[in-house]
Amino acid sequence: MDFELNEKVALVAASSTGLGKAVALGLAEEGADIIICSRDSDKLKLVSEEIQKKETRCLAIPTDLTNYSQVQDLVTKSIEHFGKIDILVTNCGGPPSGGFLDFSIEDWNRAIDLNLMSTIYLCKEIIPYMVNQGSGRIIMITSVSVKQPIKGLILSNVARAGVAGLAKSLCNEFGKNNILVNIVCPGYTQTQRVNQLAIDLSADQGLKPEEMIQKWAELNALGRIATPEEFANVVVFLASEKASHLTGTAIQIDGGLVKSLL
Repeated sequence: MDFELNEKVALVAASSTGLGKAVALGLAEEGADIIICSRDSDKLKLVSEEIQKKETRCLAIPTDLTNYSQVQDLVTKSIEHFGKIDILVTNCGGPPSGGFLDFSIEDWNRAIDLNLMSTIYLCKEIIPYMVNQGSGRIIMITSVSVKQPIKGLILSNVARAGVAGLAKSLCNEFGKNNILVNIVCPGYTQTQRVNQLAIDLSADQGLKPEEMIQKWAELNALGRIATPEEFANVVVFLASEKASHLTGTAIQIDGGLVKSLL
């Protein structure tokens, strides 16, 4: 299937590792030019080299997405380099695990900055360009916690729910401009983030980290956790012309983990 991404430009946030990296590679595989960013310039360089092997262009810009001025600089440099941004994939790392009484107000502020404000910053800077060009795709990577809160992840549960509210609001406001906004909700996926969560949470349950991951795998219908590539395939579809009437949705990529009807 041709996803018609040749000559498209995609900015993928937090793309030096994990889901962001998988999405950047998946979009590049379909012919899109890619802008990648993260705070780790060394990892960015390696990912950029990997993307360019797919015979597409890549611009790597070290960026702290919680810093609005750095996000402004990221978007300015991207527009100067490529002239446009057709696809925005928002993404960020997750805040620490723990319960409500474990965290200070400063912890809450950091979580909101990381998960919600970084998304707002990117949308604030990029949507005006999409409005001017009369089209755009915004895909926000969140978590299944926006549909079913995850025990021990209260910071993520709350901050990511704000992202879901933002996505639905932007969908309604900018649909007239042919800007499609969707969120994707990963369940447990084979990333460094999930491996670290397994380490953090397994000791409390008297398990080894690999036993914790297996326990999570058994919670979903498929009995295994996803690969980053399986996740990226859905994002590539949403970014493509094949998803031209799909907006305002929250798609779970969780192997059947969430048990609700909707």
